[in-house]
Amino acid sequence: MHTKIQLIVTPEQAAKEFLLKEKTAEKLGVEPNRINHIRITRKSIDARTAPPKINMAIEVYLDKNFPSNEKIDMGYEFVGNKPPVIIVGAGPAGLFAALKLLKLGVKPILIDRGKESHARKLDIAQMNRNKGINTESNYCFGEGGAGAFSDGKLYTRSKKRGNVQRVLETFYFHGASEKVLYEAHPHIGSDNLPLIVENMRKSIIKYGGEIHFEKKVTELIIENDTIKGCKTADGTIFEAQALILATGHSAHDIYEMLHAQGIELESKGFAMGVRVEHPQKLIDSIQYHTKEKSEFLPSATYSLAEQIDGRGVYSFCMCSGGHIIPAGTSPESIVINGMSTSKRNSPFANSGIVVEIKPEDIPEEFEKYGVQKGLKFQQYIENLAYRNNGGKGLTAPAQRLKDFVNGKLSADLPECSYLPGVISSPLHFWLPELIGKRLQKAFKKFDRKMKGYLTNDAIVLGVESRSSSPIRILRNPVTLQHIRIKGLFPAGEGAGYSGGITSTAIDGENTAEKAAEWVMGICP
Repeated sequence: MHTKIQLIVTPEQAAKEFLLKEKTAEKLGVEPNRINHIRITRKSIDARTAPPKINMAIEVYLDKNFPSNEKIDMGYEFVGNKPPVIIVGAGPAGLFAALKLLKLGVKPILIDRGKESHARKLDIAQMNRNKGINTESNYCFGEGGAGAFSDGKLYTRSKKRGNVQRVLETFYFHGASEKVLYEAHPHIGSDNLPLIVENMRKSIIKYGGEIHFEKKVTELIIENDTIKGCKTADGTIFEAQALILATGHSAHDIYEMLHAQGIELESKGFAMGVRVEHPQKLIDSIQYHTKEKSEFLPSATYSLAEQIDGRGVYSFCMCSGGHIIPAGTSPESIVINGMSTSKRNSPFANSGIVVEIKPEDIPEEFEKYGVQKGLKFQQYIENLAYRNNGGKGLTAPAQRLKDFVNGKLSADLPECSYLPGVISSPLHFWLPELIGKRLQKAFKKFDRKMKGYLTNDAIVLGVESRSSSPIRILRNPVTLQHIRIKGLFPAGEGAGYSGGITSTAIDGENTAEKAAEWVMGICP
């Protein structure tokens, strides 16, 4: 017998197999020894009231063996001699586009400016020691893109569940825990992602694709408004009838290249702000309504949003049990982000708190940059943070949270997870008012939703500036090609069409489908 049921259980019952089996047997009115296997298909925490409960959807196998030999078939085929598609960027959009092409019988040629993940770790370690930035190998550039060493949250608001499940199954096939298939907010962790990304690389190569690291694309080769290939900084030329541009929103020089080549772009809304870090125990106590959380509950998260003076102010990339990291890609700039490992067991909880910025909000002095005005404003804020860090490399300017709200310089700073170090700085003073004033008002409102959030035990670091792209690369919504350049398929966050690992992976797959149709002559 095989049946599906819904359960509401305690965290301990959800964590311990024999207790879950007892609860399931009670629900079904059977003896526990009749249950051969329980497969979890959905799991979420309900912490609206104390004590928190776990909602579960499960499949139960009675009186028969569970078909444990079931395996996900990815449907990859060998494409070594098939027509090629160039993919620029080995982040989520690029990797998933490449894997999709393997299913479609098209050869992916993946090019990335950064290094493979193992070598990339060494450059990241240097950043965390405040030894400077390798502009081609860092938290943003390299195998796996910005997600590989930053966190690995797979939650998305996408309504197309089939597409989401396909992405989750791809991660699972390449080494992610089975939990990503059923948890409401799946999370891989920065400790596991590099190995999973390496396994994706192995799949691409095994089935005849190519991957080229440390190859920075500096020019698209275009004839008669049609893609013919691309050229890299070392003079290498790659040829193909289609090119998927999946370079991420931190590759500012790609926007410069496209603009110089006359490829149509447009300004779009984006967001910038700060990263806030609290003691994890404080967030746990607020969210779980208890001073001591159950050992069977994960570190608590939060999601906050307010409308302040006509613009959204919201939490972004909340990392429970996490760390703050240096996420810049160029010297003389400070950019920060957050990450957490699979166990989420650090004593800190951090989140980006960002302010919505529309093109019309950009100060007038940036109008001279035209479509790039948002990009130049973003770079200005990052440089402003650098100029307010005391000239100490990747040290981040910081302020106690309540001091920031009250407009007061912090005499000292609390312990912080940011390894390059922090220095007291009046962020309330030097952040532009369109950001700083809205943040101050928002933090007061956040405290009404989460009593105790506004505290000087929390620290604010500047700046969180790479939550989204200030530029969109224009494409046809049906063919996903650029509006003028045939065979050019902008994809992912850098193109302005997604946000986060899962939606970016989906966009990479979608553009791969259209690129395959183009090279096979199916698409006009």
